[in-house]
Amino acid sequence: MLFADRADAGRRLATALQSFAGSDVVVVGLPRGGVPVGFEVARELGAPLDIAVVRKLGVPYQPELAMGAVGEGGTLVLNDDVLRMSRITDDALREVEQHERAEVERRARRFRRDRPPVQLAGHTVIVVDDGVATGSTARAACQLVRALGAVWVVLAVPVGPRGIEQRMRPDADEVVCLTTPTDFFAVGECYRDFRQVEDDEVSDLLDRAG
Repeated sequence: MLFADRADAGRRLATALQSFAGSDVVVVGLPRGGVPVGFEVARELGAPLDIAVVRKLGVPYQPELAMGAVGEGGTLVLNDDVLRMSRITDDALREVEQHERAEVERRARRFRRDRPPVQLAGHTVIVVDDGVATGSTARAACQLVRALGAVWVVLAVPVGPRGIEQRMRPDADEVVCLTTPTDFFAVGECYRDFRQVEDDEVSDLLDRAG
C-alpha cells in the first residue's frame, strides 16, 4: 500500500477507526510526522487533537540506532537488546537522557504555544504516528498517555513491521495498522511525499484542530 502523503494516510487510517467516531476519544499525534496524520483522524472522528512529545535516545556513536525513548511526564522506555549490544554505560545513558528530556520540554512548549494540554484522564486515547519502525517512540507515547490517565490506549499507524500487534503489547491495548510490508525497511518507503514536517506546521495544525 502506497500513500500519497501524510494527509492521505490519515484519511485512510480514519476509515479504519470509524468505530470510535462519536465516542469519548482523544487523538494524540506524535510530532512531527504523526501530527498531519492525526489531524485527519481527529477531524474525521470529531475528536480533539493533542500531541505526545517523545524523543528517541540514540546510541552516542550511532545516533540513528535507538536505545530507548523519553517522553513528557518522566516516561522512559529502554531497549535492553540495543543497550547490551552497544555496551552503553550508565553515565553515557544518563547524559543522552538528560539532553533529550530538555528537548522534550522545549518542543512541548513550542508546539502547543500557550495552549494547555488536552486532558486524557478517563478517555480512550488514539496515539497516531506516520509509521512505526523500531517501536521505541510509539511505546513511550503509549506509556505516556496511560500514565496521564487514558483508560484504553489505541496505537494507530498507516504502516509498520510484521508482528507489530505483539511488539506493542502490553503498552497498547489495541493496534490498528493499515499495512505491514514483507520487505519493510523504512516508513518513508510507503509514501510518495515524505517531506519533513516543520515545527510551525505542527503548531498550526493544533491551532486549526482547536
